[in-house]
Amino acid sequence: MESSARLSPALTVVVNAARKVGRRLLRDFVEVESLQVTQKGPGDFVSQADLRAEQALREELKRARPGFAFLMEESGASGDESWEWRWVVDPLDGTTNFLHGIPHWCISVGIEKRVSDTASEIAAGVIYNPASDELFWAEKGRGAFLNDKRLRVSARREMEEALFATGIPFKKVTRKAEFSATLARLMPQVAGVRRFGSAALDLAWVAAGRYEGYWELGLNRWDCAAGIIMVREAGGTVTAPGDGDPYQSGDVVAGNPNLHGRLREAVNAGIAAAAEWREAAAAGRPTPTGTDG
Repeated sequence: MESSARLSPALTVVVNAARKVGRRLLRDFVEVESLQVTQKGPGDFVSQADLRAEQALREELKRARPGFAFLMEESGASGDESWEWRWVVDPLDGTTNFLHGIPHWCISVGIEKRVSDTASEIAAGVIYNPASDELFWAEKGRGAFLNDKRLRVSARREMEEALFATGIPFKKVTRKAEFSATLARLMPQVAGVRRFGSAALDLAWVAAGRYEGYWELGLNRWDCAAGIIMVREAGGTVTAPGDGDPYQSGDVVAGNPNLHGRLREAVNAGIAAAAEWREAAAAGRPTPTGTDG
């Protein structure tokens, strides 16, 4: 059980809402075969459970903090455009796992604070997997926790001992070449690469030291808001492959301080190789190896 003494009032609101909605999702998960499912796109499904969870989270969070704005996966942005605080919510990250009866999915809520007219930061986050009853939470300057246990990223230093996580592109994802080229560079160097199907939990597991790092390109803000602060508060590093902001760009490279740089180098090399492949293909030249287009 998380230590309520450490939770700020806003974080307490999120934890209570996540646990309440998590109980509802868990009941739906047990009866997943009876859910009515509509298809939003290849590999991207929305269920009644997903929609109910988002609405329930909205109601719980709005009741507790009526002045906060929202950025939510299904319904998008809402609230005052000049918001000072905003909830960034993925009500069911890992929907495909959920609909296939795989107990690796979560509720993810970030608390975003506006710090200037043009900038904001993630001040806190909660990632909750009801199926395992693992509740990850973090607050800026106060650390990251799994239930009541303080989290620290892995201390491993060698690539051959490292386990990395990623998201394997599926049909609708456009940056398959970057992924293929990055994977081709990493596979000969590392102990393994995992794809479990929930970006938020991947980041939480980096914070918990289960992975040495994680990368993915093209995430949405609700996919990574809570996870970014989780890794940073656990002593890890989260950047974009280049100079941008990973939260704003959705291009995320996270890892322990020892191996983050090596992972980032591999991702950048993969991006460069994909650009070279596309340039060669456009010019009608033979394409370099290590990408799939």
